[in-house]
Amino acid sequence: MANPVLAKSPVFSPEYAQTQAAEEYLRQQQGFPGQPTMPYQPPQLEHTPMTFDDVLTKTTITIGLMIAVAVGTVWVAYALNLSIALISMAGLVCALAAFIFPVIAATRHKIGPGIAIPFAIVEGVFVGSISLATEAAYHGIVIQAVFATFITAGAVLVAFRFGNVRLSPSFLKMVSVGMIAFVVVALANFGLSFLGINLGLFPGPGQPVSAWAWVAAIVGVSLAVFSLFGDFQYIEQGIANRIPASESWRAAYGLTVTMVWLYINLLRILSYLRR
Repeated sequence: MANPVLAKSPVFSPEYAQTQAAEEYLRQQQGFPGQPTMPYQPPQLEHTPMTFDDVLTKTTITIGLMIAVAVGTVWVAYALNLSIALISMAGLVCALAAFIFPVIAATRHKIGPGIAIPFAIVEGVFVGSISLATEAAYHGIVIQAVFATFITAGAVLVAFRFGNVRLSPSFLKMVSVGMIAFVVVALANFGLSFLGINLGLFPGPGQPVSAWAWVAAIVGVSLAVFSLFGDFQYIEQGIANRIPASESWRAAYGLTVTMVWLYINLLRILSYLRR
């Protein structure tokens, strides 16, 4: 699926509930050898199941912390009169570090605040640095991007909850392939820039915007929107599976990853329009 943070966890899949039911049925049969077939009884949960409120609370913590760190990064930059180049370098380091977190999260059996909180801090420095650099070139653009991000996310949530909009598994697999390809191209563009090769896909402030840059930005936003639908579907399935409440940290972490992706690409599109 689109978001590897949730896709790699079996508890968010439709097959999880079926597997749990089958295992419990076998345990019931083995517990009564020689007895008539027992009707299936739903298993008694040994944990508190995850709810939508759990996910909302944890997401508020991770995104709220990320925003606070981003604001703090900007404040420190102004208070210490740090250069845009230095802040951008710090943001770049944090951006590269942020690539590691989803890989770790996808391989961990459980995700708790020990992963979600540090990720929110690292992403906060990255978001704060790129916002500061873009705001310096286009005054007022950060507020526009923040509003655009939350309005877009709200529209997706309304369409999901009240419009019953769902994406097919095959389509979400296409989104997954598209996101991987997008990240590979972005990393290749970053590496080639050190060799003096500019593909024109991600122009910085003041640089000309090519047609390919517009395509990359629109594709990035589209992938983020589709991934957000996928995140909501995963969370809905996890609640239906009655998975442990501790998994709400994984759900919140996945939503934070998608929201950052959405914000960065909307910020890019707005910067192109401002030029």
